[in-house]
Amino acid sequence: MYDPKSKHAEEFIDHQEIMETLAYAQAHKTDRELIDRILDKARERKGLSHREASVLLDCELEDKNQEIFCMAEQIKKDFYGNRIVMFAPLYLSNYCINGCVYCPYHGQNKHIPRKKLTQEEIRQEVIALQDMGHKRLALETGEDPVHNPIEYVLESIKTIYSIKHKNGAIRRVNVNIAATTVENYRKLKEAGIGTYILFQETYHKESYEKLHPTGPKHDYNYHTEAMDRAMEGGIDDVGCGVLFGLELYRYEFAGLLMHAEHLEAVFGVGPHTISVPRIRRADDIDPDVFDNGIDDDTFAKLVACIRIAVPYTGMIISTRESQKCRERVLHLGISQISGGSRTSVGGYVEPEPEDESSEQFEVSDKRSLDEVVNWLMGMGYIPSFCTACYREGRTGDRFMSLCKAGQIHNCCLPNALMTLKEYLMDYASEDTRQKGLALIEKELATIPKEKVRDIVKERLVKIEEGDRDFRF
Repeated sequence: MYDPKSKHAEEFIDHQEIMETLAYAQAHKTDRELIDRILDKARERKGLSHREASVLLDCELEDKNQEIFCMAEQIKKDFYGNRIVMFAPLYLSNYCINGCVYCPYHGQNKHIPRKKLTQEEIRQEVIALQDMGHKRLALETGEDPVHNPIEYVLESIKTIYSIKHKNGAIRRVNVNIAATTVENYRKLKEAGIGTYILFQETYHKESYEKLHPTGPKHDYNYHTEAMDRAMEGGIDDVGCGVLFGLELYRYEFAGLLMHAEHLEAVFGVGPHTISVPRIRRADDIDPDVFDNGIDDDTFAKLVACIRIAVPYTGMIISTRESQKCRERVLHLGISQISGGSRTSVGGYVEPEPEDESSEQFEVSDKRSLDEVVNWLMGMGYIPSFCTACYREGRTGDRFMSLCKAGQIHNCCLPNALMTLKEYLMDYASEDTRQKGLALIEKELATIPKEKVRDIVKERLVKIEEGDRDFRF
């Protein structure tokens, strides 16, 4: 029976509740009166239940669908303004003992080269990322207790934080590793990680077990309950996601929102981020084998409905998606994107030869970080390299309370402008620099408090003079 406060995965992600939700949404997809009531509730900016949001996802009334997209865009502006946070993934190792049938790292794949970065190789990769201008990384590893034990991850985090190269420094490391124990989550917290990220892949238990036939990831309950253990281990911010294309998207959408409801009910704070990856071609993996793929129109509506349902949650889109697709969904809810990414183990110092590729998936958006930053600014967005919330303790319920009150913008805009100025002075091409300086001047005028505006102006001058104190 569905119980969002239960600690048992099959009760807070209840299959029967999802099936009833999908049937209800289908039955009311043209119910104008109900849809209007749901949209009226959504205007309060306090979110929607999984059932209410599922009705919007299934809505077939053209005028109401336009209202859904417009509302998602306005909610995105209200909570996150025009800032887009930048990050890059760093794959430490692709050794893995799981049998996930959609991932090229699966243990039965004998084609892909197995690699694991040494601490010196990590150091060189991080310097290369710093030289691009990155300040925030997401660490990725396969699950292998021999090659990738928690001690290796912790040592790697320590190495990354220790590297100060020219004006560069990685200020925040987010971690995407396999579900683990409360004790190990405590160790990650002590190591100073930002967000702990784990994709559910699919919330459909029967499909999950078929897609993960071997290895520790086969245990649906242990995997699905990982966020509870992470929060019990002291990690304030967790990031959820599914891999769209493995199961029916409506099922995943409802399950994802039920997971968010569960975290809110038990811990008083929902997911810090939600990621929306779609399955992509990779070594030994043909996405056409999976018959639940979604087109770009459906993908855009998913993003819009997630934004409306959980207005306070950050949303991430990776280089799995093309420039065209990313451009379309940015204004509908996305608040974080990667740039200049590599999905191979290493690959930032120098690209891998094609016949030695260790990529987890093919990258669709292959532009450099500078090109992505330039592109974002051309659309009026502020690329942000800010990590001040972590530094100032604005995490978990403290971040969410500010975000829900619509106040996080007052913290983030000044820091976004200052970190962008750092990027422009240290790493940008001349065209990007000039475009960025003009954007900063324009956005300065939007800071409402004159005292704050004057402080930011003073700091921007110091940045131009070479002052870097890594506070942002």
